[in-house]
Amino acid sequence: MLSGREIHRLCGAGSVAGVRLVLQRLTSTGLVHVHEAGNSLLYTLNRHHLAAPAVELLADLRTTFVAGLAAKLSNWLIPPIHASLFGAIARGDGDLDSEVDLLLIRPDEVAADNVLWEEQTADLLQYIVDQTGNAAQLYDLTRTELAAPDPTAEDWCDPTIRLYGPVLAALLKQDPLAAVGRSGQTERSAGFEEGLEAGQVLLVGAAHSD
Repeated sequence: MLSGREIHRLCGAGSVAGVRLVLQRLTSTGLVHVHEAGNSLLYTLNRHHLAAPAVELLADLRTTFVAGLAAKLSNWLIPPIHASLFGAIARGDGDLDSEVDLLLIRPDEVAADNVLWEEQTADLLQYIVDQTGNAAQLYDLTRTELAAPDPTAEDWCDPTIRLYGPVLAALLKQDPLAAVGRSGQTERSAGFEEGLEAGQVLLVGAAHSD
């Protein structure tokens, strides 16, 4: 159970009063239970409510999205050396207008206009749009191009959600000629913030309820 102030802190947006107002509305629908603890009110998700499964699904949106991307990449006929998400999606502060930033590192021998590579990337970008409703921004580099100085490299590394291959920071330290691709594991975290107080409260309530 969490207090309204704790939920506001976890949401990272809006005002304490605004979050409490949303909690009151959710309590009135029965979706959220409220408990008195001294002078404080503590809130928890009512998992028996008909809408609770939908709330839990919303709370796990980013995990589901990342897993789907990783699964698609693992089936590519021309696999990338590395693939990751960065920017707003990785920070968890995206909204309806945010782009989904995707970094792909391909082998040097694969040209940018390779037909199969283009088909794979186009399919992945469309998948991102279909899944999120947000535009996708692709940064497509060869292994050698990655080693060249680039002012946006810091954005690629901090923070990042790895989808495929070695961690980007480790890849940047390697000799491009010695780098080889290998499948990676996804780094999951619950919640895909949409920038709306009501949505944020639902996500936090699902992730921290009893």
